[in-house]
Amino acid sequence: HVGSSINREHQEGPHAHWIETTPDNRFAIVADLGLDELLIYRFDAKSGSLTPNDPPYAKLDPGAGPRHLAFDPNGNFAYVVNELQSTITTFAYDSSHGALEKLATVSTLPKNFSGSNDTAEIKVHPSGKFLFASNRGHNSIVLFSINSRTGALTLVDHYPTEGKTPRNFEIDPSGKFLFVANQDTDNVAVFQIDSNNGRLTFTKKTIAVPSPVCLKFMAIE
Repeated sequence: HVGSSINREHQEGPHAHWIETTPDNRFAIVADLGLDELLIYRFDAKSGSLTPNDPPYAKLDPGAGPRHLAFDPNGNFAYVVNELQSTITTFAYDSSHGALEKLATVSTLPKNFSGSNDTAEIKVHPSGKFLFASNRGHNSIVLFSINSRTGALTLVDHYPTEGKTPRNFEIDPSGKFLFVANQDTDNVAVFQIDSNNGRLTFTKKTIAVPSPVCLKFMAIE
């Protein structure tokens, strides 16, 4: 990757922060925080090779700093959490061409918050009804509802993460619980997810883990 963007402290050059294949496994998308771009590659599942797509990328707002991306379960919409501006950008996904069309951008923070903040993780609930993202600084999980027809996000609420610097979180395979990795307080906090509205309730359970930064579930047969 080549180039830079307007934030001289964090975007002096390329910073490929995240990569994942699309739901149809035909393309790979890279969130480059340094370029404010989602670079799109054609993916050969047999060889594992990547070749630039046409179109080769989708642009974010200057200084946004795209960090991670999450698709809705139907693969129609992609949601990008922008670390440097504490926002989420919605894209419509054209699976036939591997193209992303920018639709809208919303803030992850309350209107009255004036402190420093960096967003980190983003997840769509398995039901496709809700979207969650983490705020490092505000130390919260923000909840949005998703319009399944348009992909539009509507803010529901913010939830304290019971710790500092929620760098990562994960939803368990059942969709009933959300686990937050609070990096600077050495704990993982457990929340229950309301299946009707996505709202979180702290279970009063925490797990002591030194500087947790990533959580993953695995299936055991």
